[in-house]
Amino acid sequence: MAKILIAGATGFIGRRIILRLLEKGHEIYALSRIRGIELKFASSFRFHYVYGDLGIEADTPRFPKEIDAAYYLVHSMGKLVQNLIEEEETSARNFIRALGETNCKQVIYLGGIIEDESRLSPHLQGRLAVENVLCSGPVPVTVLRASLIIGSGSASFEIIRDLVEKLPLMVAPKWVLSLCQPIAIRDVLFYLESILLDPRCYGEIYDIGGPEVLSFREVLLRYAAFRGLKRLILNIPLLTPRLSSYWLVLITSVRFSICSYLVESMKHNTRKLNRAIDSLFPHTCLDFEQALELAFQKISQNEVVSTWMDSWDLKSLKPSIEEFIEAPVEGCLINSQIIPLQISIEAAKDNIWSVGGEKGWGSMNWAWRIRGLIDQLVGGTGLNRGRRHPTEIEVGDSIDFWRVLLADRKRGHLILFAQMKLPGEAWLEFRIDEKAQALIQTATFRPRGFLGRIYWYALWPFHVFIFRNMALSLVK
Repeated sequence: MAKILIAGATGFIGRRIILRLLEKGHEIYALSRIRGIELKFASSFRFHYVYGDLGIEADTPRFPKEIDAAYYLVHSMGKLVQNLIEEEETSARNFIRALGETNCKQVIYLGGIIEDESRLSPHLQGRLAVENVLCSGPVPVTVLRASLIIGSGSASFEIIRDLVEKLPLMVAPKWVLSLCQPIAIRDVLFYLESILLDPRCYGEIYDIGGPEVLSFREVLLRYAAFRGLKRLILNIPLLTPRLSSYWLVLITSVRFSICSYLVESMKHNTRKLNRAIDSLFPHTCLDFEQALELAFQKISQNEVVSTWMDSWDLKSLKPSIEEFIEAPVEGCLINSQIIPLQISIEAAKDNIWSVGGEKGWGSMNWAWRIRGLIDQLVGGTGLNRGRRHPTEIEVGDSIDFWRVLLADRKRGHLILFAQMKLPGEAWLEFRIDEKAQALIQTATFRPRGFLGRIYWYALWPFHVFIFRNMALSLVK
């Protein structure tokens, strides 16, 4: 079996390909920028972490010399940057430099379909720039270019889902007439696995796509028909990509930066024109409705392995979850609630492990929704991310606009770190004191300057009711 490096291991595609490769008996080296994230498969003796940040030359790690192949699944869509192409190129350049010191025989890269290189969005320009940098390195590269990926947790799927489910009438720009070739995540993984260490694929570029070419308008209407919904789409040619992005971010769960990059890319056709891979690996891809059926099957069974929101945004060099696990005290503003349990300890743990998402936050959910809307309006994630599973929590999960730092079910200890737009840093901690038979709930805010303190005290009257009532709801 092969030894394989995965760059972008905690992302939507990365987690899924790791699971498939482990099932086939391969040994995996997962590159992660964040120290302390424990993926489900971390207990496997064939799974190892490699820590480092490809965006910073000084923090680029030394890869194991004996690796046989590497997947490059890194992208910078998680945030809006003025120099997207430069950032993408820097990460790719640091990657191939470190890879040059290994015995790696193949790099596999997943990019986007490009029909016309002279007219590209910033996102597709970045994808092509990465492709060129990787191909300039010493290791043969195999490139897969994909169109719209349909799967539970993909950003594209979530945008389509939110638009159609929430809007009976959609006002759409002219990009809805652009053509794409949707492909199921299951088929993407098939091709990613098939080309692994196949010498016929070294140095080659392949397009991958499902069996149908659809306009984005058709994608939306066929999703509506699949869900038994009647939807009307009105085309407004004057609606610019930027305005479309602002509109999407208010409706969908996907953050503004991803909406912006995807909408810009939707202006271009992404059809599978290069069919060379079909003769190498004959395979019948799922059609659009079959891909939707598979996605909803995973959602209904709570088997969503990864989502677009798995990526983190910690700005420090060599970031570690351990830096944030213990909420600070000095210079912080704190709201603490100690509430005697009125139910069993296990029932209280069940309540704590179910917060957020569709269940909400115990009380005054309308206030949480308003805060989520404000967060979206200023470029944050809002509440729409929900949660991966209704009752299970793992370190690294997102719960609305919080990120899980510690999830110790046995001790009844949960710590969340705020990812909303704030003039400071915020933690929300739940801890069951078995000896005292009580819930200790602590909201901690470390303000950034005078503005941070104004923010906290302006919301203090709401905090009095929200945090108290939330704690009471968890122990009843």
